[in-house]
Amino acid sequence: RGMLDSSAILPVLLLLLLAFGTLRRLPMLDLFLAGAKRGLHVAVEVLPNLAAMMCAISLMRASGLMDALCTACAPVMQFLGLPAQVAPLAFLRPISGSASLALLEELLKTYGPDSRVGLVASVIMGSSETVFYTVCVYLSGLQQRKTGYAVPCALAGALASMWLAGVLF
Repeated sequence: RGMLDSSAILPVLLLLLLAFGTLRRLPMLDLFLAGAKRGLHVAVEVLPNLAAMMCAISLMRASGLMDALCTACAPVMQFLGLPAQVAPLAFLRPISGSASLALLEELLKTYGPDSRVGLVASVIMGSSETVFYTVCVYLSGLQQRKTGYAVPCALAGALASMWLAGVLF
């Protein structure tokens, strides 16, 4: 083990921050409380959007819409060189990290981590982001309604990574 254990990094950084603030005679407690108050305000602003997104995901899975989408998009998946088994992951990954992680776990248990399905699913999971969740959180915190090119560009990147996963594996 080195001189500074990795578990000690955060406490050491906090102590350095407190020491620096004390040396500069900053009101550390007041600054901390102001930051905590702003953080809670952002959380309250974001919560309705997150709740709506979670309800939409649950409805998609419970109603069978997810299965219908996967069946309808089977030719596109085949064209991209992706196994049909990863279609639900490809649809859920831009929406929900926890749902896609659960799907990845299920795929790895069923097909194995070294199978083509497991490799493609792992690449999809590792090379893409929960686009809508991230946009929802960040733009809600900024109180911004327009996403600009953020969503189309992020989805294009996710599609490119899926295509490459299908071609390379």
